[in-house]
Amino acid sequence: MGTIIGTGVFLKTARMAQAVGSPLLVLLAWAAAGLLSLAGALSYAELGAMLPNAGGEYVYLRAAYGDMPAFFFGWMRLVIGSSGSIASFGAAFATFLSALIPMSSAGTKAVGVAVILAFSAINCLRVTIGGRVQAILTLAKVLAIASIAGGVFFFAPSASWEHLRAPSGVPSWCGFPAFGAAMLSALWAFDGWNNMPMAAGEVRDPGRNVPRALILGMALVLLVYGLLNLAYCYALPMGEIANASSPLHDTALPVASKAAQTFLPRFGAQWVALAALLSTIGALNGSILTGARIPYAMARDGLFFACFARLGQRSAVPVVAILVQGLWAALLVVMAKFDQLTDCVIFASMIFYAITTAAVFVLRKKQPGTPRPYKTLGYPVVPILFIAVAIWLLINTLRTNPLESAAGLGLIALGLPVYLWQRRTTARL
Repeated sequence: MGTIIGTGVFLKTARMAQAVGSPLLVLLAWAAAGLLSLAGALSYAELGAMLPNAGGEYVYLRAAYGDMPAFFFGWMRLVIGSSGSIASFGAAFATFLSALIPMSSAGTKAVGVAVILAFSAINCLRVTIGGRVQAILTLAKVLAIASIAGGVFFFAPSASWEHLRAPSGVPSWCGFPAFGAAMLSALWAFDGWNNMPMAAGEVRDPGRNVPRALILGMALVLLVYGLLNLAYCYALPMGEIANASSPLHDTALPVASKAAQTFLPRFGAQWVALAALLSTIGALNGSILTGARIPYAMARDGLFFACFARLGQRSAVPVVAILVQGLWAALLVVMAKFDQLTDCVIFASMIFYAITTAAVFVLRKKQPGTPRPYKTLGYPVVPILFIAVAIWLLINTLRTNPLESAAGLGLIALGLPVYLWQRRTTARL
């Protein structure tokens, strides 16, 4: 939950409203993205319980398909998946902080870099310290989000269920391309559902706790997001939501701030900025905590540079992997904008989410005798639906976001010479 709940629930609803046009379709897109993520988590839970080793999808892909697909997943996570998410959180943290402390564009980038490096340093300590920080931040952000939704439902005088009606002239259906674009935005807010198994090797009783964490965590996130977005639509007319902070209205207040101002006219924007800062820090810390375990696992298996397998003498965490991940994420903050990063992350990640979910079928055939403390609920329908919708979203994103899609594919392709060089180096040893 701490990794998933970050920036998207405060920022992405405006972009979704611009895509689909009506409150009910916005809520439906949130629900569809949440159910898709839950279907993925149900499938990943079987893999995480079956192969409870640090590395998450890398471990599952290697067991199902061999070294090359596993390497390309790990490479994707290092260059855009985990690092891009961390960079997005750093950029969003600086944006929310600028609502409280005005600063220049260069200043916001410097703050984004600084917060990434600071939390990377924290995660170079023992994993229990990073985990405790994560638990505290998760509780704080859930309470803050609950206060916004509760304030709207109980104290906003202008809120009305009439706001859930579609504006005059807006069609009842927006078309599948627009709905897919809205789902892509919502999927950024749900991204991180897959991260828990990456640290499964450091979890007590993983056969029980990994599936439970994935399923319960996703269900709670879906509930939190549903309530908060219902509060947005109850508090504000659709036009106000569509005109909130987004690439089309980059100087406007976020939709969460507008909603909070309906019951806190003077301090609503500042309160949301504080809540968003807590939420963003929690997601940033969680991404750093889990993401570095993938290059560590690759290096341990001889598929990546050996230094990434190095553990701190006292902390027993992959220090080199955490630091390199943090430095690359800091560079991405300087190079790209928030929405460019998030779209690229989701597109690149969705490719491997689909391939990894298919590993449930491959491993049931390839390793039928391996103990499975948990089996996917709704098998085979749930994983098949996830794969089918993921493929549709990838095709739709290639049409609606060609630049970000091309950037994601290009960064993945850059891993080929690294893989070939690493294989040759390993063969000589």
